[in-house]
Amino acid sequence: RCARGKMILVAGQIGWNAQCVFETDDLVEQIGQTLRNVVAVAASGGAKPEHIVSMTWFLLDRREYSSRLKEIGAVYRDIMGRRFPAMTAVQVSGLIEDRAKVEIQAIAVVPD
Repeated sequence: RCARGKMILVAGQIGWNAQCVFETDDLVEQIGQTLRNVVAVAASGGAKPEHIVSMTWFLLDRREYSSRLKEIGAVYRDIMGRRFPAMTAVQVSGLIEDRAKVEIQAIAVVPD
């Protein structure tokens, strides 16, 4: 069954704060900030975490991601709750911002 309603497209977000400053180089902490950024952008269109239907994660280091899944899962659940939209994670050779370790884009659908 497809989601119906207003679609919110969240362009790629990275782990910097609202002033476009990185506060950490730690992957898990950057993921937390990135998810908070995704939630904030989605909220500007009227969406909540439960409305997110798809996420694509771009990561620099799949081995670090895999080795820290327990920590990442805890941060994810703290921000997103126990909501698990369709997700894809891919390793990339680089991101536009040198300090970024992760970028996440998302799609949300706010019901009619």
